[in-house]
Amino acid sequence: MIKKNILSIVIIACAFLIVSCGDGGKFKIEKGKVGHLTTKTTVQELADIFKKDSIIKNLSEGALGDNYFQDDDEYLVFEKGGKHLLTIIPKDQLDSVSTIKSIEIHDARFKTATAISINSSFSQINVNNNINRIESTFSTATLFIDDLNATIAIDKEELGLKDFTTQKVTLEQIPDLAKMKSFIVWFN
Repeated sequence: MIKKNILSIVIIACAFLIVSCGDGGKFKIEKGKVGHLTTKTTVQELADIFKKDSIIKNLSEGALGDNYFQDDDEYLVFEKGGKHLLTIIPKDQLDSVSTIKSIEIHDARFKTATAISINSSFSQINVNNNINRIESTFSTATLFIDDLNATIAIDKEELGLKDFTTQKVTLEQIPDLAKMKSFIVWFN
């Protein structure tokens, strides 16, 4: 009886140790969440969330500027070693209490529950996710995945399309080994 109790305690301690040594969800992607960022996270909280990393701010001129075609504010998150992790776009420009509009994933450690990352091929994306629609631009085919509220862009050169047109692209036209150009999770 004592041996069973000791064995149970050892197993529980080992399981606790394994869970506590994990990344704590730092690199997990799911609908409405990327790592420790959620739909409720504000711009002013970014400094605390990424206190061990570096954040570069590219701020627009907002309504105060004389350029009507403003870019969005961007918060580029880099690890201390210089690896680009994320690009965060807030909903409202020049507003520290704004929540996040979108997050572009740049690091392959960020993964969905089905192991989709920036390095995934089209076949991995297609098998593990429901692609709701495809939109075509001059240079990319954009896959919309409603289950994640995400878009994945694939360069048309990966599809073997070199012409500069917006011709419709179907799932069947995309090669299994096509790599993604960008992976964006939307928080709207």
